[in-house]
Amino acid sequence: MTKALYPGTFDPITNGHLDLVHRALRLFDEVIVSVGTARDKDPMFTVEERVEMIREVTAELEGITVEAFNGLLVDEVRRCGATSIVRGLRAVSDFEYEFQMALMNRHLAPEVETVFLMPNKNYSYLDSTVVKEVALLGGDASGFVPPAVLERLLERRRARRNS
Repeated sequence: MTKALYPGTFDPITNGHLDLVHRALRLFDEVIVSVGTARDKDPMFTVEERVEMIREVTAELEGITVEAFNGLLVDEVRRCGATSIVRGLRAVSDFEYEFQMALMNRHLAPEVETVFLMPNKNYSYLDSTVVKEVALLGGDASGFVPPAVLERLLERRRARRNS
């Protein structure tokens, strides 16, 4: 059985992320969506909220596990028994950072492969930060995230207006 880990902040999960989940499921028997705590960022949603959203929008998919993690990625890969890390490349600008991380992970865990997947062209420009900004500033984010995630974004927008 082949198992891959798809790490990210997923703040929030977008249709681009989900596209990569579907693509990864074509290559691996099991995909673990590993939600990072994002200590170096200022996430809109707690790690628990992000895990809950991802579980909700992937509930109909077989072979998906969603977990939070904190620490070194290769340690998490080993802990869960995966052999590969799945990463998305939206544009050339992603490549340098992802290549550097893949080489570091290979140095730390030579037995783990990094697999790069390109999203559908309709999602190549999606970024969680931009999606949050569009939603919070009153724009229509409905084409960027699943309905359950959109509802949470709109709740945050209403809460910010009322505070």
